[in-house]
Amino acid sequence: MSTAAVFFDVDFTLIYPGPTFNGEGYRHFAARYGLDVDPARFSAAVEVASKELNQKHDDIYRPQLFIDYARCVLQEMGAAGPAIELCAREIYDEWAACRHFALYDDVRPAMQALYTAGLRIGLISNTHRCLVSFQTHFKLESYISGAVSSSSHGYMKPHPSIFHEALKLIGVGPSEAVMVGDSMTHDIEGAQQVGMQGVLLARTSSPRRETIASVPVIRTLEDLPSVLCTL
Repeated sequence: MSTAAVFFDVDFTLIYPGPTFNGEGYRHFAARYGLDVDPARFSAAVEVASKELNQKHDDIYRPQLFIDYARCVLQEMGAAGPAIELCAREIYDEWAACRHFALYDDVRPAMQALYTAGLRIGLISNTHRCLVSFQTHFKLESYISGAVSSSSHGYMKPHPSIFHEALKLIGVGPSEAVMVGDSMTHDIEGAQQVGMQGVLLARTSSPRRETIASVPVIRTLEDLPSVLCTL
């Protein structure tokens, strides 16, 4: 059956964080709470916090998971003291604000090509960001037929229910739909378990060899339309 709909992950697939969420940005957050952090330790701190986040969750959306992530980053950057929790909560809250993010240059042309080809476009995101506001802020609402966030749904990718809700919202079956995202576990394997196909977007990282062998991998959304023709 040919593809009728394409679903996109949002963070690091369609948008990326600006300086608010880099090492200096975390330093500014920390300073407001009297915390001292080393911006040079930011990348290593994110790696540690990301591993902990991936190990802890059970697919139920809980804000505290992401607050704990921000707290871990702060601690790994050298912060100490009771104010860490409040600082981490502010970081979590600000992550939902679209003004802190930028749209990748290839997003709008790719969506225009898919829309012109008659494909329905949806969003499935592990976020507490309002996806209606997201569409309006980045002027994408004319392309998108429906969106599901984990905070409103209650479960995060790769839980099957969030994919089923998105499919129902768009009005397509799993065999007609493709999921595009930057996470093999959350986006691709989550979609595959409900019968969808997946395309891994690896903008900066190098996927595992076994991933490349089993799933189409693209470096830019410019390549997505041609890949969809092969599915």
